[in-house]
Amino acid sequence: MEPYLLLMYPAEGEYESKRSRFLARAVPVRSEEEAAAVLSARRKEHYAARHHCYAYVLGPKNETVRFSDDGEPSGTAGKPILETLLGSGLHNALVVVTRYFGGTLLGTGGLVRAYAAAAKAALDAAEGGLLYSGTRWHVLCSYSDLPRVDRLIASLSLPLGEEEFGTDAGKELYLTEEQEEPFLRGLADATAGQALAEKGERLSFLVNEGRAIPWNDSP
Repeated sequence: MEPYLLLMYPAEGEYESKRSRFLARAVPVRSEEEAAAVLSARRKEHYAARHHCYAYVLGPKNETVRFSDDGEPSGTAGKPILETLLGSGLHNALVVVTRYFGGTLLGTGGLVRAYAAAAKAALDAAEGGLLYSGTRWHVLCSYSDLPRVDRLIASLSLPLGEEEFGTDAGKELYLTEEQEEPFLRGLADATAGQALAEKGERLSFLVNEGRAIPWNDSP
């Protein structure tokens, strides 16, 4: 399966119109149960707000799509949020927009613009990563070998996780099956077989600009 785009972390945005505040939060979710839990927590956090409108998509092909106007006029909230979310290209994501009424009616057009703008503000602040399946590796090398190891990692465009610098240099790498053999061969050549590479568990992980986090560990 081709990698697809997911949120690495929750993100927030805000939009204001005629003193009505629209507070948006984008959250990675894996199931409808997780989405329901996020929405429940949001309602408790902003219990004084009048509306908590939302949209979410699940699956690599958006197999599950849900949205709600939560009491706003039909089509003025959930659908604009959904269209903004779909336009971002993200999957397995929920956007909820909480409205604090400012005392002035915005009309249907104003509501559509406000909910879409709030959702966009949160998504613009979000960091997306491509989802891959592979294995976590821990590499340990001497500081004299570290520049060669770094050049090898850069040349193969391998995503890094945590790094440790103690007696030796430690690097956490996330490799797809196709990347393992070239990396291990290159590591042996670059360090004359002195570097240690320990294979960890198989897992799914998100990659953004050369950094990786386990999907199971993301918020």
